Amino acid sequence: MNYEHWRHYARGWLFHFFDREDSAFEAFSHAFHVDPRDVKSARHLAAIAANKQRFEVADKWFVVALELTPDDAPNWFNLGFVRERAGRSRDAIAAFAEAVRLMPTLDRAWYGMGLAHARLGEHAEAAAAIEKSVELQPMNGEGWYQLGMAYHHANQPDQVKRVVKRLVDFEPKRAKKLVQDAARSDLMTYIPELPF
Repeated sequence: MNYEHWRHYARGWLFHFFDREDSAFEAFSHAFHVDPRDVKSARHLAAIAANKQRFEVADKWFVVALELTPDDAPNWFNLGFVRERAGRSRDAIAAFAEAVRLMPTLDRAWYGMGLAHARLGEHAEAAAAIEKSVELQPMNGEGWYQLGMAYHHANQPDQVKRVVKRLVDFEPKRAKKLVQDAARSDLMTYIPELPF
């Protein structure tokens, strides 16, 4: 056991436990410096930076972690998330795509990929990715709403109708919002009277 590494890593955990994130970041940095194969410290450094919205720093540390564990689908998702938050939608899509290649059931990566495509104006691609997300999480009301909006922007009115009919079964308020936001007053007949 490398006691110097363990000491810094343990200090990082302790600082993190007491919400002293700057000190935790410094301790995990020292731990990684002592042992550059320490993927756990790299992940902690990335997570702390992401929580502080220091997305370029988080990106760097997620890349370091992925160099050590390239088959880690959740970390590919995390990399996609910080890249999307940094406004790098095309790079985010690439990271999300790798996440779902490694773990096709990772619904949040499909969802993130869909939102990134939507931000780029690629609405058919957005709909395809979000379809996979709601297939995996069929009670995700926000996912269904975003799917309906992707189909709306992709000019697929029949698919918007299908989504409204599905969404109204378990989230009628969100279904009504979709009808309003998509300017589909013709679909209001599917929306039940809602209490205030």
